Amino acid sequence: MQKNIKIAVIEDDENLRFLVAHRLESENYQVIQTGNGDDAEKLILEQKPDIVLLDWMLPGKQGSDICASLRSEGFANLIIMMTAKSQDVDKIDAYSFGVSDYITKPFSMDVLVAMIENKVKYFVNSQNADLYTFGDTEHHPNVHSLVRNGKKIELTILENRILLYFLQNVGRVISRDELMQVVWGYSSNVNTRTLDMHIVRLRKKIELNADKPAYLQTVRGMGYKFVDNP
Repeated sequence: MQKNIKIAVIEDDENLRFLVAHRLESENYQVIQTGNGDDAEKLILEQKPDIVLLDWMLPGKQGSDICASLRSEGFANLIIMMTAKSQDVDKIDAYSFGVSDYITKPFSMDVLVAMIENKVKYFVNSQNADLYTFGDTEHHPNVHSLVRNGKKIELTILENRILLYFLQNVGRVISRDELMQVVWGYSSNVNTRTLDMHIVRLRKKIELNADKPAYLQTVRGMGYKFVDNP
């Protein structure tokens, strides 16, 4: 059954582009594609795909430049950056081009499909696709930012993933292991200290008093939970 979800695959490695496009088409997604950075922006603005899979390194225009340009043109749909190595993730976080999320190569097709299905479920097919609210704060996960009292607060991609998961699971106690699986993925060697460090940074952005968190609460010996009406 056709899902009526259009995905742009922008990747210069022909073999990988073929494999990704073929798998997505077998999952009943509509696929448009190109391997050239200069052609990608025109294709995306004309076709307006629901999700863009965008390679970081491209001939012609770089993935980061394409992403920034698309956002400046008002393209607000999901852009998932495909990066060759995990170090590039730090660059994405440091220089926010408006990337919605990322996936690190090499990735399995099953992981990619699961990621896209999650995005479709929570964003593309959802009436609440691009906005969550708590207190006087709006969370815009597609462009990983918060808006409070008219001011925009940028989130890193990892902070965005953490907050989004809590907002999708308000009131539920979430263990550190579960969070690490969701945020960093199955093959990651991240430790709880790294997670806790990101929680501390996130609290500084969402809490009125980060030392006494009202929303993102620690549950001793178990993990964390997000309380919508503290």
